[in-house]
Formats: sequence, structure tokens, C-alpha cells
Amino acid sequence: MPARQKTPMSTRRQRWKAAIAALAIFAGGCATAERIDAAGDVHTLLIAIRDDDRAVFEAHVDRVALERELESRILAKTQAQGESESVQALGAVLARPLSRLAGEALIQPRVFRTVAEFYGYKPDTPIPSQLVIAGALRTLPDGRVCAGKRHGGPCVITFADEAGVWRLVSFDGDVSMLRLG
Repeated sequence: MPARQKTPMSTRRQRWKAAIAALAIFAGGCATAERIDAAGDVHTLLIAIRDDDRAVFEAHVDRVALERELESRILAKTQAQGESESVQALGAVLARPLSRLAGEALIQPRVFRTVAEFYGYKPDTPIPSQLVIAGALRTLPDGRVCAGKRHGGPCVITFADEAGVWRLVSFDGDVSMLRLG
């Protein structure tokens, strides 16, 4: 029987590193696949924002969810402790109509261009690939994905899979980022 040749230590280490990397990829496979899937629609949304393509933008934005979010922000401000009863009553009555008006004005490609610029995507900046975008997304416990300014930082935009299309469902950034023109 021939003598078994010894494998150099560096080759064994490389094999172990490769095996550990493969296990990590396998273990995180679902989350990674989810982020890659979402990244395709995020990429499409970024192109729609850049090109001011309203039809594609609308297909990748959940306007109702975003308007509800605006409504809850209005209610939170007006219902805050210390606000007068009249401000609280006015907020309760006007939150929904104001959120719809704000939604009409703010939920459009040219406004979200300022959010894209926050992430570093200027009009002349190439849109990153789906793989790069997937790396910037984080899977949330409820199955949605989000992106923050920094890796692991707080979410600024959140997407949910709605009937096979990942749509923008939440903007958690500062509302002052949403500027007309």
C-alpha cells in the first residue's frame, strides 16, 4: 500500500476555511436568497427613481402603506404628551386627509431621488448591481428587508414581498429628507 502524502498545513487551512464559508452560506441561504430576490426589485426602483419613470416607480411602491406611515407620524406628533386637547383633536381629525395630501406630493420619483442621494446615488452615479444591493440589505424577523445608511445601522427604507414584487413599504428616515424638487 502506498504511503499517504502529507497535505501542507496551508492547504488544509484553506480547505477548512472553504468548508466553514460553505456552511455559513448554507446556513444563511434563505436570508441571502431573500435579499438577492429583493435586490432585483430595489435595483429596478432605483432606476425608476433616476429616470423619473412613474409607472415602474408605482409598481414598486406601496402607496397605501407609506400614507399610513405618514398618518401615524402625524398622529404621534399631535397626540404627544403636552399637546393641548385642541391640537390632539385636530390631529385625530386631520391625520388621514393630511397623510393623503402629503402622500400625493411626496411619494414620487423625484422626491425619492433625495433619499437615493442620501445613499450616495447621484444622477451620474451608476446604479450598483443586484449583488451589491443584496449585500446592503438586511433581513428583518418578519420577512421584510431594509437598508440603512451604514451596515447594521437603523433601517431607513423597508421593502416587503407583495405578490412576488418587493415594494417599498416604509420610510423610517427623517421626513425632512423627502423634499420636492
